[in-house]
Amino acid sequence: MKKILTALLVSCLAFATTAQTFQGEIIYKNTFKTKNPQVSNEQWESMLGSKQEYFIKGGDYKVVANGTYFQWQMYINKDNKSYSKMSNSPSVFWIDAAVNTDSVLKVEVKKAAAVILGYTCDEITMTCKSGVQKYYYNAKQAVDVTLYTKHKYGNWYYYLSKAKALPLKSVIETDQCVIESVATEVKPMTLSSTMFTLPAGTKLEKSPY
Repeated sequence: MKKILTALLVSCLAFATTAQTFQGEIIYKNTFKTKNPQVSNEQWESMLGSKQEYFIKGGDYKVVANGTYFQWQMYINKDNKSYSKMSNSPSVFWIDAAVNTDSVLKVEVKKAAAVILGYTCDEITMTCKSGVQKYYYNAKQAVDVTLYTKHKYGNWYYYLSKAKALPLKSVIETDQCVIESVATEVKPMTLSSTMFTLPAGTKLEKSPY
């Protein structure tokens, strides 16, 4: 179970046509539909979190969840590494974001497919080797795509190269479950760069998954 959880998180975590890119926080509500008969929807929600806070500044982002297993994940642009903290280990696990074990097989874009928090969102559907990934986005949450050209893992750069904006909703299919994340708040704000630094004394360990 530990291996399944860690691999699932890494694979999912695991999201401009305007002049200014978005800096601030987006809060998401997560729901889960299990594919594993040994794990219920409620168990996925408890372990991975029903609430996800996503902070971004330039080329760095951080995700904080209320899960009993998954605590936080951070991407540090200068390292091009993703760092994840799980409750069952004192170490912070890292992965090389330049490496992507997945691939996109087909892409479809639908304009004005949904309205989320008053934002009219386009929909991009990526049929991947790992399953179907859907994202809904609006240019108001624009991203400087050039800062993420090396972030191949999880198909993240591929998505950003098409959407050029953060998703306000995502539906990610894996072999274990389907995760739906929907924004409940969008909060533009100035963030301190210290938010995107590892805590002093952090014990690092390369992810085995």
